[in-house]
Amino acid sequence: MKVIANHAKARLQQGELALGMGLRQARTVDIAQIAQSCDFDWLFIDMEHNSMSVDTAAQICQAALAVGVTPMIRVPAHEAFHSTRLLDTGAQGIVIPHVSTVEQARAVVAFCRFTPLGHRSIPGMLPQTRFMPLPVPETVALINAETLVVAMIETIEGRDNVDEIAAVPGIDALLVGCTDMAAELGVPGQLGHPSVKATLDAVFAACRRHGKFCGVGGVYDEALMAEYVGKGARLILSGSDLAFLVAGARSRSSMLRSIALTDRLATVG
Repeated sequence: MKVIANHAKARLQQGELALGMGLRQARTVDIAQIAQSCDFDWLFIDMEHNSMSVDTAAQICQAALAVGVTPMIRVPAHEAFHSTRLLDTGAQGIVIPHVSTVEQARAVVAFCRFTPLGHRSIPGMLPQTRFMPLPVPETVALINAETLVVAMIETIEGRDNVDEIAAVPGIDALLVGCTDMAAELGVPGQLGHPSVKATLDAVFAACRRHGKFCGVGGVYDEALMAEYVGKGARLILSGSDLAFLVAGARSRSSMLRSIALTDRLATVG
């Protein structure tokens, strides 16, 4: 195959869950193999909320391509260069935060997609095609087909414009940033609040109308996650490396301190 398949996109096209691991702390390429071993489909390389350099993100993207885990970048803003530099160096997906208008959604497509969908500048050989010197029309078609473009809905304005945003050709998925959305709705931290659920219903309905994939981020309560998957969420941000590290470390320290306390009490008794 001339292009490395986008594993997460294939899972979505089959109606399955595509599970993502968020990267905020990891800075080495072995995180790609760790994600694969832990049965994640994609890496959510979060350049909105960490200090990772473009070069580090590019190295992780290349490592992920090699093991069949889809590297996706959440860019910090809507400037074209935030997305195109990573797409040119290995990313198979771009997640754009705070997409609130149809004009913003169209601009995202314009700089993330090659012609005829967009106006992305055509580079030379790409890691996604294993650096093979393919004809330009073939490169354009292959990369467009295997790139996942995701608009985050996390403002009230975005919710109100969601039908128009979902209708934009070239947008593959809408991902609700539930933490920010709850804050915008005046219920910070209440990710199961009726207003948050109503927002998800509106986004998922728009996705169904326009044939787009639905996604959820920020929700880690098991009951809520099951509910939202039942509503149609398939692109799932499952948690971050930092959260997994803290949870594992806390579990281990609690277990060891419990052993020490039990031993001390037995000695006193």
